[in-house]
Amino acid sequence: MEPFPLIELRGDAQTRGRHYGQQASQRIRRSIEHYSAQLTAGGHGAATIRGWARDFVPRIEAFDPAYVAEMRGIAAGANVEFEDIVLINARTEVLQLGKRARLAAEDHDGCTGVVVLPSASRSGELIHAQNWDWKSECAETGVVLRIRRDDAPDILTFVEAGGLARAGLNAAGIAVTANYLESDRDYRELGVPLALIRRKVLEQEHVAQAFHAAYTTRKSASNNIIVSHAGGIAIDFECAPDESFQVLPTDGLIVHANHWQSPVALAKLRDTGIANTPDSLYRDLRVRALLEKRRGALDVEAVRDALFDDYQSPWSVCRPPRVNSGGNLSATVAMLLMQPARGVLDVAPLPALNRVFTRYELTPGAATRAA
Repeated sequence: MEPFPLIELRGDAQTRGRHYGQQASQRIRRSIEHYSAQLTAGGHGAATIRGWARDFVPRIEAFDPAYVAEMRGIAAGANVEFEDIVLINARTEVLQLGKRARLAAEDHDGCTGVVVLPSASRSGELIHAQNWDWKSECAETGVVLRIRRDDAPDILTFVEAGGLARAGLNAAGIAVTANYLESDRDYRELGVPLALIRRKVLEQEHVAQAFHAAYTTRKSASNNIIVSHAGGIAIDFECAPDESFQVLPTDGLIVHANHWQSPVALAKLRDTGIANTPDSLYRDLRVRALLEKRRGALDVEAVRDALFDDYQSPWSVCRPPRVNSGGNLSATVAMLLMQPARGVLDVAPLPALNRVFTRYELTPGAATRAA
């Protein structure tokens, strides 16, 4: 199976965006076509879809104007409409706006996230990993960005083509992943698109600033954001649009699927997502149990093996392509294994069908020297 292409970017925001758009134009167009087609099938015209995307621009501009410049650069480089690039970066939010306007199909990111703290790992190094569950077609639109910065740490991030970030790590040892959550507080007002909050996390030099971005930024909808640092700190933030709750490591592990865990959160809001992701109720239990069996010998291979778990397939931790409740083909699109101290990201596309990983390095050769 074809690995996700690596794209290296440098320069100011507009320059980075333009080069990104030029190098990933084909995959960017696939991303646009995919989400536009889904929204159109729900009865929404191009003008309506782009209008929804445009509504987010003032919020993005207020959050960080460089993100707007970068997205304009991507649009120019790929020769597509600017609003279509905003759509990719706010696709979770726009798809839900479409659903609330009587979009027929329902889709939800799955995902199972894992952090192994140094105290629980064989090597004494932190491991941060995730299975990204989404539409199987997105195996054809993913890319890995290596972003060189003079004004912030360098970034290595896996993302849908045209997006600014999804999951990844930076040169300061910070890593981030995110999982779908849903609550009865969602979409009462618009906030900052979730993908851009993750990008903000990855631009930070200090983990306190990364925590601040995840914890305090107002969102349109709920989301689970796991932020870790190579020095041995990790916090899982269960975020409602207007409030965040912490889930701390237990016995050196964080494992999170797609239901709320914080007792404080569950006392204050209603989890409305389990109806669409009932397998979430055991996915985190399965992964934690598999990791605990190898306590004292936890390494990247142990995390990988746990994330390959096929209990109750196709409703499993590692999901082969299957039709979901909305009638679309869903799968574990990618398995990501990160070692932030080494600046290493290993990725396998469609891991239920393919166990071949490609290694991406923030600084080529550095991981080998560290090993």
